[in-house]
Amino acid sequence: MRLTVTEALQRRAATNFFDPDKTLSAEQIQELVRLATLAPTAFNLQNWHFVAVQSPEAKQKLHAAAYHQQKVLDAPVTFIICGELESHTQFDRVLEVLKDKAGLSEDNAAVWKSKVEASHENNPTLQHNEAFRSASLAAMALMLAAEEQGLVSGPMSGFVPELVTQAFDLGPHQIPVMLVAVGYPAEGNFPQNPRLDVDEVLTVV
Repeated sequence: MRLTVTEALQRRAATNFFDPDKTLSAEQIQELVRLATLAPTAFNLQNWHFVAVQSPEAKQKLHAAAYHQQKVLDAPVTFIICGELESHTQFDRVLEVLKDKAGLSEDNAAVWKSKVEASHENNPTLQHNEAFRSASLAAMALMLAAEEQGLVSGPMSGFVPELVTQAFDLGPHQIPVMLVAVGYPAEGNFPQNPRLDVDEVLTVV
């Protein structure tokens, strides 16, 4: 049975304990990332990169860089979700796809490119902020996709970025923003924690 977005949001909880005997197929991993890339990005920059940590050797490296969290070893896959700092320099590739698949005109492509270059070039603060925004949105989309497919997920900010970068040969413009372990639950997980009342976090003006 497929979940609605509301059901996925209400069921999702940060999973700490995964069944180490269950695996994810290559097709499942591909589909999770495909769905994650449907998240929005400014100018459709798609300024993200995903590393699926699945092999025992890779898990050991990530385990060491993530404060030895056991779920990195037990989950069938942990995604390193990176933000790309200089995606504006690769925007021509995005424009090619938009022209080919969405019928974007050459004139509009030129306008898009000029706006991207004007806003992002020589603006490391914006590049950094957009990279974090995009990677975070992708992480949430991936977690909802996992929930909808009968999987569970555990987002992690507990890792040493420099060690992750070194261990997985990330490029100088790739920032590891978040880890998301995905798989099947073991015993001992808690349900979603209660949230504050909406009136405490909402201002209507």
